Amino acid sequence: MNITASQVNELRKLTGAGMMDCKKALVENDGDMEKAIDYLRKKGQKMAAKRADREATEGVVLSGTSADNTYGAVVMVNCETDFVAKNEDFVKYTQSILDLAIASKVKDIEVLKGMKLGDRTVEETIIDQTGVIGEKIQLGALQVVEATFTAAYVHPGNRLATVLGLNHAVDNAAQIGRELAMQVAAMDPVAVDEQDVPQEMIQREIEIGMEQARNEGKPEEMLEKIAKGKLNKYFRESTLLNQDFVRENKKTVRQYLAEVSKDLTVTAFKRVMLG
Repeated sequence: MNITASQVNELRKLTGAGMMDCKKALVENDGDMEKAIDYLRKKGQKMAAKRADREATEGVVLSGTSADNTYGAVVMVNCETDFVAKNEDFVKYTQSILDLAIASKVKDIEVLKGMKLGDRTVEETIIDQTGVIGEKIQLGALQVVEATFTAAYVHPGNRLATVLGLNHAVDNAAQIGRELAMQVAAMDPVAVDEQDVPQEMIQREIEIGMEQARNEGKPEEMLEKIAKGKLNKYFRESTLLNQDFVRENKKTVRQYLAEVSKDLTVTAFKRVMLG
């Protein structure tokens, strides 16, 4: 059967597959467009299986919030190379998954994989993308914050994104939230406040502090006291509300928020970074 260039172009637009792949699909299926699409999708599934053991360490990380600002999400879609990650279509594809998550206010990554993106599930479109791009593609992360007011920040380059919740929708909440989401991106806190730090993390810091003091020749009976002093420094540097506010480092984030509104605070944050 004679396959025309316009048929090949049409299939390419519908699937994003390469010209030769499209032509072969049409030849194999006697010019039937639907069967050719299925053929390419099956090829994509085979390719996805073949590349399952590959490392998908590059990708795109994006975040955003719902129109009512009560829901924020970070989505990461992984690929194998930086070349693909920087491709405009791949960024748009990641954005479409984020938009779907936000529109549905979905909380679970497995639920998101099963949701329809157009006429295909997200998981099926990932297989399709693997076939089109020729790299392992995977939905690497979905992190969600629900709060009275949420804000998001995407660091230039789409390799790091954050989302953060505030307990009040104060004046300039969008600006304040964005500044704090940027703080989370820059300073990588482990928790919102001291009481939110997991106990095993606290215990590890105490043990490290005691060992450091022991190596410095400090008396054994002083080790725990010295370690707890180091722990307070750890809390100041590693918990968001106690960190120096990046934009005005003479005050902490807690002090900055208190100046805006006396009981304003951060309820939660999520930070997703490639690598």
